[in-house]
Amino acid sequence: MRELEDAVAAIRAGGLAIVPTDTVYGLAASPFTAEPIRLLYRTKGRAEPQPTALVAASLAAVREAVPELVDSDARVAAALLPGPYTLVVANPARRFPWLNGSSLETIGLRVPAVAGVAKELLDRVGLLAATSANLPGGPDPRRLEDVPDALRAAAVTLDGGELPGTASTVVDLTGSEPRVLREGAVQAAEALRTIASVL
Repeated sequence: MRELEDAVAAIRAGGLAIVPTDTVYGLAASPFTAEPIRLLYRTKGRAEPQPTALVAASLAAVREAVPELVDSDARVAAALLPGPYTLVVANPARRFPWLNGSSLETIGLRVPAVAGVAKELLDRVGLLAATSANLPGGPDPRRLEDVPDALRAAAVTLDGGELPGTASTVVDLTGSEPRVLREGAVQAAEALRTIASVL
């Protein structure tokens, strides 16, 4: 599929791709070096102190990228991922520092529950850095056509059809108690109930 090949090639070359997830369309780049992330921030108009999630094809890929994901955090990750969550976890080794904004010792992790071209893309590249494919303060894009023209002009696009349209629920696991930072695709109470069941 040419569209998929183009997206893989763009990411591997340090460019940008607009990709489907299990929630909304994301603006994605390679997470392995700083320059693609700078490009992502410039293109979106995102403030550099804001963190961007590391998106992985699988839990195994997460553990390989962030081996400090152990104990209770690992149990929570296994209970919630793959799924429409972003987990903020401790990052004592300061891995992927260009993703973490002003909080170098934490990192956001996503393993979306995807199929079709979205899964094929993640399987091919392993890891992505991704944020929603909107301009700051804009609506989350449910369809590729909902992505602002300025972003589509700057990135390769991968059409995954219509998505649920609500961003991931963000859960912070770095404190003494889990805390929902953003209620999204999963209600906060449900997320906290699931987490409590494995702690």
